[in-house]
Amino acid sequence: MIKSFALALVAAGTLGAALAADAPAAKLTPAQELEKVVAQVRDELQAARADVVAKGLTLTAEQAARFWPVFEEFQKEQNAVIDAQLKATQTYAENYAKLTDADSLAYVTALLERDEKIQDIRTKWLKKFQTVLPPGMAARVIHIDRRLGLMSQLKIASLVPLVR
Repeated sequence: MIKSFALALVAAGTLGAALAADAPAAKLTPAQELEKVVAQVRDELQAARADVVAKGLTLTAEQAARFWPVFEEFQKEQNAVIDAQLKATQTYAENYAKLTDADSLAYVTALLERDEKIQDIRTKWLKKFQTVLPPGMAARVIHIDRRLGLMSQLKIASLVPLVR
């Protein structure tokens, strides 16, 4: 399982690097660079999440028929929170040069609220996944999702300057 997860992450990173290598050599502003990475992270996360979960679970046909529609709803709920965070991060980066203390505080507060919302979603959906999967498999789904989320947060955070 760990090897499959690692391979999926390496593949996602390699794909991103390959796409970047094919891009024209035009110099991007920091805001444009962040916008590009935000779009890539969103696309990679959404595409990779289901693939990594599928590789991390061994589902019977019956379990799969019950699980995947529930998982799609889980993704939709998470995507709303993720998209809001990506938009807030992009706005923060675009306006970084003229941020006030209040702007910085608002951004960090938004990050903390995002973390809380994602935690609440995962807690709620762990219970829902247990209605269609055995408890251990439901826990695995959330564990995989959490790892993917941490990796995407690290990727975004590495591109965003610290508040002043």
